[in-house]
Amino acid sequence: MNRTAISASLFAIACYTAPAFAHERAVEFPNTADGSIVLAADLHTHSVFSDGQVWPSIRVEEAHRDGLEVLAITEHLEHQPKKADIPHPDRNRSYQVAVESLVSQGYEGLLVINGAEVSRDQPHGHINAIFLNDANALLVSNPRAAMEAANKQGAFVFLNHPNWIPQAPDGIARLTDYHKDLIRDGLLHGVEVANGTLDGHSEHALQIALDNNLTVLGTSDIHGLVDWTHNAGHGGHRPMTLVLARDKSEASMKTALFEGRTVAWHNDDLMGKTEHVEAVVKACLTIEAGFYPGKTSVLPVTIRNACPVSFTLRNTSEETFQNVSDVFRVERGGEIELSVRTGEVMKTVELTFEILNTQVGYRKSLEIALSADPAPAPIAR
Repeated sequence: MNRTAISASLFAIACYTAPAFAHERAVEFPNTADGSIVLAADLHTHSVFSDGQVWPSIRVEEAHRDGLEVLAITEHLEHQPKKADIPHPDRNRSYQVAVESLVSQGYEGLLVINGAEVSRDQPHGHINAIFLNDANALLVSNPRAAMEAANKQGAFVFLNHPNWIPQAPDGIARLTDYHKDLIRDGLLHGVEVANGTLDGHSEHALQIALDNNLTVLGTSDIHGLVDWTHNAGHGGHRPMTLVLARDKSEASMKTALFEGRTVAWHNDDLMGKTEHVEAVVKACLTIEAGFYPGKTSVLPVTIRNACPVSFTLRNTSEETFQNVSDVFRVERGGEIELSVRTGEVMKTVELTFEILNTQVGYRKSLEIALSADPAPAPIAR
């Protein structure tokens, strides 16, 4: 059985047996209203097999600790600063080492996929391809030929950090004519809007994704240790992509990426297309109304957050609050109680909010409505 088959088999077993095992800092999001499963994926990582600082087995261990479902191994094909110490003419070797570690450690529930980064000067820049069968086929002189070779393997291809200062001195992400040609010809499918190593997040890259129907991605692009770089395990987390898939299979995850069913998660920011960010946020936030006490028209309402991301909300309703201002925060896994001035006793209360730590367009936040029916007042005895 080859390495790809071993990795896929382990992942499939995990999906059917659903073993209970602890993660040190698990990433767990509820399913969305349409039944999609939210898979945590990091699709851009490096090890000592290119310019990273750790062995591939450490990448697997970190991903397991973080509770990721998907980890892509994406070494630079051309940039090999350690080749004098770690010569490897087979550019799949890093992935193979990662899979060997996955098997030996028995990390069920984690899918490791093969990828590569084709790194050139502009206009090509840095582009990742994942779900590769053979990374060696992309090690060619012509970068467009590398993109064609990746697509022949059914790879998902995305543009890395288009706002990277060495290639975009003003920090503004732009597409080159070369990139536009790749998109036109169906060879480029996504773009990073958040990159944990180089440039944080880019509103301009998000707008590029929306304008060109590209999949929105957040990645760590990790070179050092996740714990050191992102304070993982101590309140921080690596940037990642939340993939809204039908199930936990590799095929479903790949389909969701090509369909653009993703949200980028960086710090407490969620970035993506409106419908996908809204699906995640509404899976996280629920509202419950109490009863009107006595003769008052001030209704107690509780908003709960079932997700590992905190939300900052701005009230845009006609109703105001007795106990907090229009801007408040619901901590990860927490809740907040609001005293809502409804003006009269209502059968249904609908509150509208702008979710300030989301982006669904250039400097544009998601707006949602949450509604609940007040509980009946207890009968006096």
